[in-house]
Amino acid sequence: DLGLMVDEKWYPLYSVEPMVRFIQQTPVVDGAGLKNTLENRLGKFIMDKIGDYVDAMGRKAFVVSGADRRGLSKSFLDNGYDCVFGDLMFGLGIPLAVRKEADLKRFAAVLLPFVGRLPFAWLYPTGEKQDIRTPKYEKYYQWGTVSAGDCLYVKRHLPYRLDGKVIATNTTTPADVEIFRQAGIKYLVTSTPVLDGRSFGTNMMEAALIAISGKHRKLSYTELDEMLSQLGFEPQLHVLNE
Repeated sequence: DLGLMVDEKWYPLYSVEPMVRFIQQTPVVDGAGLKNTLENRLGKFIMDKIGDYVDAMGRKAFVVSGADRRGLSKSFLDNGYDCVFGDLMFGLGIPLAVRKEADLKRFAAVLLPFVGRLPFAWLYPTGEKQDIRTPKYEKYYQWGTVSAGDCLYVKRHLPYRLDGKVIATNTTTPADVEIFRQAGIKYLVTSTPVLDGRSFGTNMMEAALIAISGKHRKLSYTELDEMLSQLGFEPQLHVLNE
């Protein structure tokens, strides 16, 4: 991530800026465009595909990090879900659930100007840390019919058993899918298409869309939406356990 977009305000992550400081012409994107377009369709997609199943269990979504996935969060809120946001738990290690979108925005406004100055590795698992799984915050995973957000965050504290639950995420590898299957997850919904066994990150997919557009610049949300519709891009549903 180059930064976080919350309530129309951009909060840069300053530790990442040195990585891209010398790039002058090539567009640089971190997936924020797709997080606010393609992921905005996820809640409705789930209701269209498995709405009866979700309604039987309750429209409840545990969004592990809502601040950096505004479209994802909005898609659940717009489709009548009760939401718990785990930003403080997963991003800062503070065991405090955020239960209202307004509170999420308030925390973002207060904390992100300072959080943006922290080393990126403090906020997001990198390197070997990506393979470490420490079950935690199980009551929130168990509360939600759907657990949603970045795959590394979802997997980071995933309980050993989540029978019958739904995971909505992206950037999944075959190994990730197997972890979800072994945990008893019934449905996996990926926000980006699965290609050669894995769903790619929004950053890579947005970069690919910019490349094929030939515009040599970042694309607006409207332009991305139009391209997604033309290409037939939509989330995908995978049944992991019958």
